Amino acid sequence: MSDAGMNEARLTHLRGVIEADIKRRLYHGAVMIVARHGRIAFQAALGSADEQRTRPLQPDSVFSIFSVTKALTNILTLRAVELGQIALTTRVVEIIPEFSGGLRERITLFHLITHTSGLPMVWTPKQGMYIDRLDEIIAAICKYVHSAEPPGERCAYSPLANQALLGEILRRTDPKKRSYRAIVDEDLCKPLGMTSTAIGVRADLKSRHIVPDFRGNVANEHPSSSNLGVNGAFEEEHAEMPWVGAISTVPDLFRLAEMLRREGTLDGARILSPATLALARRNWTGELPNELYKVLAHKRGWEPAPAYIGLGFSLRGTAHCHHMFGTLASPGTFGNYGAGSALYWVDPERAVTFVCLTAGVMEANDNIERFQKLSDIAISAAE
Repeated sequence: MSDAGMNEARLTHLRGVIEADIKRRLYHGAVMIVARHGRIAFQAALGSADEQRTRPLQPDSVFSIFSVTKALTNILTLRAVELGQIALTTRVVEIIPEFSGGLRERITLFHLITHTSGLPMVWTPKQGMYIDRLDEIIAAICKYVHSAEPPGERCAYSPLANQALLGEILRRTDPKKRSYRAIVDEDLCKPLGMTSTAIGVRADLKSRHIVPDFRGNVANEHPSSSNLGVNGAFEEEHAEMPWVGAISTVPDLFRLAEMLRREGTLDGARILSPATLALARRNWTGELPNELYKVLAHKRGWEPAPAYIGLGFSLRGTAHCHHMFGTLASPGTFGNYGAGSALYWVDPERAVTFVCLTAGVMEANDNIERFQKLSDIAISAAE
């Protein structure tokens, strides 16, 4: 048993499973940390950044973390609620008046953060537009993205609109009148010592950045204002995408996850209160399925699982189902994930923290099965 209270043989097995999957070319490589009670029991950088295996991954490799960006936006939204700048009951139209019209006027911050807004599941507000400029994305959402149903009736995961709106709300209500990028840096990254995390590919991190390889597993494109290619938004230095635009490392995300595990404080930096996290870790979507993942489940003949979404976090819940957090995780396990490649979670009952970023984006259901397997092995290592 390691000093962290985890079975070393099981963690050695975890490494072997990842190495075997990489050898089979299921993905290019992975960087991972597994810890218990805040003590790292397993840390590895395996495989490569690219299909040709010319660039080995390093512990400090910088990844585009895709929808794990939503976690940064959501945490800062909860922090703004604590500070009295906004409320979960605040209607979006109160802050963004150009969002008026129809059922949209009933949408609150609570609906956005729980993916129950009633807005359609869109990857872009307007086909063909570049997505790296937040002001233009907000203008397009207000013009083109209208409610599909009343808020609160269904849980339909929002790839873009919900967190774009939350990011803009943070910007418009910020007492210091800062950009979304600056709010993330100054109110979250710097206090937590997340020195290799940024919104957009910060110039000093570019040499360590792993340019995403979608491998044909993501149908939508991500064009940018500098015309860097069909997925150029993930290479733009000044991209501001509160739903998908952050870059980070496994050590930095481990610090974020540990702050959450420790009830909102890490090394003297207090980001959230225990009261807020207790509320955020509750299941606010009941037994509603996640409409996006219901479609994915049907593709494999799986039984759709409840969405299990808290205030900005995905939860494990109690259903026996396919789940990236594993089948062995305690019901209160919570975290966030990013398209076919990124995952962190915290099992508060067992005090286990798991962070994994990978190169070579996987198909969505293959990714669920991959992370379910790795999560189960990690959880089983807890003594």
